[in-house]
Amino acid sequence: MKKIEFYWLPNCSTCQKAKNFIERHGIRDYELRDIKENPLTREEVEKMAKMLGSAEELFSKRAVKYREMKLNERTLSSAEMLDLMAGEYTFLKRPILVIDGKAEAGFFEKFMNRFLDENYYK
Repeated sequence: MKKIEFYWLPNCSTCQKAKNFIERHGIRDYELRDIKENPLTREEVEKMAKMLGSAEELFSKRAVKYREMKLNERTLSSAEMLDLMAGEYTFLKRPILVIDGKAEAGFFEKFMNRFLDENYYK
């Protein structure tokens, strides 16, 4: 049995859609973690960014704080993104699905289907 971890915010409609999507695809045995109630550590953020290929792949530019802090007006380094994500859950792209050390962040059915095909069903 593959270890599946699902990182989400329960009130996030995109996270809810993704949770329903994976359950419709027969995945019901997974570890659910609310990233607001149980924030990721810097080490966990670094590990996920590495799984995804870069900090930028895990970083959400859609966060309200991103614009409020005028971060959109400059280029952030990977280290800055990691610090922001470790300090504030809203900077994490969500949901995050991890299967056996591989991760997918955000939810688009097309990409989630491919991720599940490559990492869950094989």
